[in-house]
Amino acid sequence: MAAGRLDDNRLAEPVEHIPEIHSVHRIGWLRAAVLGANDGLVSTASLIVGVAAAASDKGSILLAGSAGLVAGAMSMAAGEYVSVSSQADTEKADLARELWELENHPEYELNELTGSFVKRGVNPETAREVARQMTEHDALDAHAKEELGISSATTARPLQAALISALTFSGGAIAPLVMVTLIPRDILLTMIPISSLFFLAILGALGARAGNAPLGRAMLRVTFWGLFAMAVTAGVGTIFGQIV
Repeated sequence: MAAGRLDDNRLAEPVEHIPEIHSVHRIGWLRAAVLGANDGLVSTASLIVGVAAAASDKGSILLAGSAGLVAGAMSMAAGEYVSVSSQADTEKADLARELWELENHPEYELNELTGSFVKRGVNPETAREVARQMTEHDALDAHAKEELGISSATTARPLQAALISALTFSGGAIAPLVMVTLIPRDILLTMIPISSLFFLAILGALGARAGNAPLGRAMLRVTFWGLFAMAVTAGVGTIFGQIV
């Protein structure tokens, strides 16, 4: 009995709060930031390597890299805005359709929400009560999350994605341009890929850190594809340089 009372007392004690750190709320801007910075660094470094492989002088290399930075940043912003706007339009259409169904077929929607909880392991009686309470609180929000997978953490934000992509692309593209100004022309073709891979590894680590993901995998992924892109571009530049 003493043991039983002791256990009851322990259960009655307040449970220590353990802070939970999740990164899903960052997914919108983090995806755009990583994509923009990676694209800016890889595309500009690849462009510089390709132009350098064609035996161009430093001025031409800087001009090509700068043009690539501006054009790429604008392209990234426009592309992100258009694509994320399409996602936002789809979400709005789905929510409008769901609102219409809730207004015109409330009982069917309540059964649908109940069924989704049952499929996830909740017994039918509890699932029905939970569905009823969630419908009374905010029916559209409940169906958006359970049926459509739409939440505040994943909602499309076109302007945010466009701005972040343009800024991070420019930030990534500046790194190889700065290296062009610092590195002698005769070793440019060797040092730009090496320095770019170093920056890519840092970028992969930062992206993984922000998303609480494994560092090694992220760093290997970005460096491998960056090296591949620069190697292909250098090959093309060499071929066209010989032809021209």
